[in-house]
Amino acid sequence: MFKGSNVALVTPFKNEKLDEETYIKLIHFHIENGTNGLVPAGTTGESPTLSHREHEKVIELCVKESRGKLPVFAGTGSNSTEEAISLTAHAEKMGADGALIVTPYYNKPTQEGLYQHYKAINDKCGIPIIIYNIPGRSVIDMSVDTMAKLYELKNIIGVKDATGDLDRVDQTLKKIGRDFIQLTGNDDNALEFNKRGGVGAISVTANIAPKLCSDFQKFSKSEKDDENKEAVKIDKTLQPIHHAMFVESNPSPVKYAAKLLNLCEDDVRLPLVKITESTKEIVKKALQSAKLI
Repeated sequence: MFKGSNVALVTPFKNEKLDEETYIKLIHFHIENGTNGLVPAGTTGESPTLSHREHEKVIELCVKESRGKLPVFAGTGSNSTEEAISLTAHAEKMGADGALIVTPYYNKPTQEGLYQHYKAINDKCGIPIIIYNIPGRSVIDMSVDTMAKLYELKNIIGVKDATGDLDRVDQTLKKIGRDFIQLTGNDDNALEFNKRGGVGAISVTANIAPKLCSDFQKFSKSEKDDENKEAVKIDKTLQPIHHAMFVESNPSPVKYAAKLLNLCEDDVRLPLVKITESTKEIVKKALQSAKLI
């Protein structure tokens, strides 16, 4: 249900408010350009600085505008279990296909705390849940054993792995099996991630190169040699963009890239700021190298 190229949608702002008109255009841009799934209100969507109402609104708009054409896995995580339950319940009520729930940042729970956090959400909600494991932002790292234990629950179906450790794909596959969905959160390792048993990505780069990312994902999982070679070729094209998107804190670079492509403005909310002139040059060159501008 959730594989291939799934975009971690940016949230466009205008005059410091949610730009609903542009957000709707972005959703249709992805429907028309091969994106396989939509992930609103994640880190790339600046969820930490969205008000609760804005957070709910971007999920509502995404579900409504996709009209069942693409699956929507809403970002509903929080370091407050009750808040995560509330956001997930709202996403379920709106018709989201599932929820992407980040490991609780700042609190630094133990593995048992992580288990109980996700179990509480699982027990109060009825939609599929993908664990978002990103130690670089949340400080904690969910173990494969904890994920295996969570997979026994009714709603836990997979992981967005942003550890950057490709060996984790092998370990997870061995411990939990192929039915447990493994998606990378690191665009730059997607080729090897899929070779080892992953089934796709939740992608930042897909915001600005949806067709390339979708084609790459499709070809990377093909059994045809010529399509595998095409995946390698596309990966080489995309690598400079993957790098450029993280020269400064995400999503500032990808929003600037989106501005160059006339998709949205590059406004971000404090404590994020717009990228520097030197980073702008890196982003421009990356887009030029992929012939996007």
